[in-house]
Amino acid sequence: MSIIELKKVSKFYYNKSNISSGFSKVNLKLDIGEFVVITGESGSGKSTLLNVISGLDSYEEGEMFINNEETSHYSETDYETYRRKYIGNIFQNFNLINSYTVFQNIELVMLLDGYKKKEVKQKVLDIIDKVGLSKYKNTKASKLSGGQKQRVAIARALIKETPIIVADEPTGNLDAESAKGVMKLLSKISKDRLVIIVTHNYEQVKDYATRKIVMMDGSIVEDKKLKEVEIKKPLERNYKSITELNKLLLGFRNTFNIKTKFILLLLVYLSLTGLVFSSYPALKKAKSENVTSSNNYLFREYSKKRIILNKIDKSEITDDDINSIKKLKEVNKVVKDDIFLDTTATLESDTFGFEGTLESYENIKKVDKGRLPENENEIVVSGSKDDYNIRTGEIFNKKVKLTIYNDTIKDDISVVGVIYNKNRNNFDSKLYINNNIIEKALRKSYITYGTKEITFDNKVYRNDSETFSYIIKSIDKLKEGELLIPESYNSFCSNYECKNKNASIKVTNTYYKETVNLKVKDYFNDKTYEKLTGISKKEYEDNQMTFYISNIDYDKLYNKGSYQISIFTNKVKDVNKVSKELNKMGYNTYPFKKFSVNAVGDVLGMINLFRKVVFIISIVVLFFISYFIIKMILKSRNIYYSTIRILGTTRKTCKSLLQIELLNDEVIAYFIFLIIIKLCKIKVININTINEIIKYLNVKDYIVLFIILIVMSYLISARYSRSLFKRSTLETYREEI
Repeated sequence: MSIIELKKVSKFYYNKSNISSGFSKVNLKLDIGEFVVITGESGSGKSTLLNVISGLDSYEEGEMFINNEETSHYSETDYETYRRKYIGNIFQNFNLINSYTVFQNIELVMLLDGYKKKEVKQKVLDIIDKVGLSKYKNTKASKLSGGQKQRVAIARALIKETPIIVADEPTGNLDAESAKGVMKLLSKISKDRLVIIVTHNYEQVKDYATRKIVMMDGSIVEDKKLKEVEIKKPLERNYKSITELNKLLLGFRNTFNIKTKFILLLLVYLSLTGLVFSSYPALKKAKSENVTSSNNYLFREYSKKRIILNKIDKSEITDDDINSIKKLKEVNKVVKDDIFLDTTATLESDTFGFEGTLESYENIKKVDKGRLPENENEIVVSGSKDDYNIRTGEIFNKKVKLTIYNDTIKDDISVVGVIYNKNRNNFDSKLYINNNIIEKALRKSYITYGTKEITFDNKVYRNDSETFSYIIKSIDKLKEGELLIPESYNSFCSNYECKNKNASIKVTNTYYKETVNLKVKDYFNDKTYEKLTGISKKEYEDNQMTFYISNIDYDKLYNKGSYQISIFTNKVKDVNKVSKELNKMGYNTYPFKKFSVNAVGDVLGMINLFRKVVFIISIVVLFFISYFIIKMILKSRNIYYSTIRILGTTRKTCKSLLQIELLNDEVIAYFIFLIIIKLCKIKVININTINEIIKYLNVKDYIVLFIILIVMSYLISARYSRSLFKRSTLETYREEI
């Protein structure tokens, strides 16, 4: 029984609409004890055949048997097991880990096979001596000559003790003397193994070959036995799963073995740690100020004439309700969307920025400078005369962008008028805008502080889940009831197929719940994104977690009315009387002149929720920024993971090694930051930002922040792993070499 047998095996390559043949209808039997040389011109199919035999590539036709076992059903995982058990690879390009020493390169195979470090030391030293590299055992692979590197590659293949050794042009980068030494060594080990060499230079290996196979145009045109050999049984290959201790050992080794990479990653994680630390205390600071301050700094508009109100039954406040309130003679003004009285919006351009709360320009009658708005793109600002942009006129008649909650609401705004604040305080700055823009901003507020649930196959997934994160947008191409999802979310449906499945989206916030019933029309990936959504393919990277619904369904979820408003009385003394009248009309009232933090109820809860949302948004932004930077840094590591996958390492193990490496970097960065904090506490160094941070943090907060950073690091590694390991071993390898 041959260890390898091919019966009419063919390999095809698919490129768009073109199909090409790697080799066709190959019949072949290979036995232990043979030194087989496969030769032929470039493009004849010899390397492709070797890749199929070694389990780096699959085949489309025929059947390949390994020890009489069929392989046509093999998955990527099965091929990993096959390579691990049967194959020792020797590459023309060596495929060593350049940052590892000779000893570490060879030891790596044993550690991946589950051997303890102390068990392999002598065995590694013996094999190094066997290939004549003892004095180079502690030399990094990057410092070796071509011949020395090839000997390390051979030693690495030998120490696996696999029954099959495959070598693709193993002497291609070597001088004649080094090539001769490599051939002698391979010939010697072929006595109890199957050695298969692919080369275009047959003359270099003819003295050692026991069998010559010539390929032309994807077919075997000659198969000649040159020497009689004793056919032997395959070696028994013992291997185990990698131990957790070995994972930690390799993870730590990979953390520090490339200094430039380690320093760059450490700087990224230090920056990430510092930014998360500086964002989190804002929540603590706000809470502290809310509890201790007699003035209410939660609100920008804190006039004692102001009353915040909502309906006792939490229902929508209609235009009829507002008209009824306006009929109260003590009421001076009703602000329908009062959330914007206390929420900062920003005007931005290349030359300036201006912040203020939003209000309808219907509430202004005159301006101090400029003119009143005449269309939706024109606004009036209220600010201090001392503001540089107002004083110099820099703010006037410039195309600027209006943002709220870090999102652009409109990008072609022009400031046409200014109202000067009497108290000359920019804390009271306002942006007087068109009602249509306020409506857009209001929709954004519902999206910001609402929670979302989506149901597939009667299973509910919340948007705040670590494993299920998404945003919702609308497009014109969809009809009511249709849903378009990213391809990756098919995993949440039975049989990994969501198309034509029923789904629903439920939005919940302080004031209302809304559900739309949908059916998954299709799913998109980078190739189908533009066709299915009508949006440029350039936007795909930013929308990989986006669910698309119709404009009608989007309006059902978010285009709601007002649930909370503010009114302003003519005089402060009118507040109590108006509050009583409003209570009789079915409203909860929160008079500002009595307003303590403990009395704000739903309003305070909503504003605190806004702060949390801002923190979460900042964390998400930091995650993606960090991910893209780390992805660029780790690009150089792809060849490492390609190499160990070729050696038979599973994708799961590769992911674990990557996760350990990045978690190490984050932990080191975290403790460096703690040391900096400690030095600030004992006054050894003085950094104002850090001094401000530590005022609001206790031991529990340090633990919470550590967990947040560890989770972020884990998710970064998981996202990068999905990108790196979704391709087959050979695809990844070809991309990297």
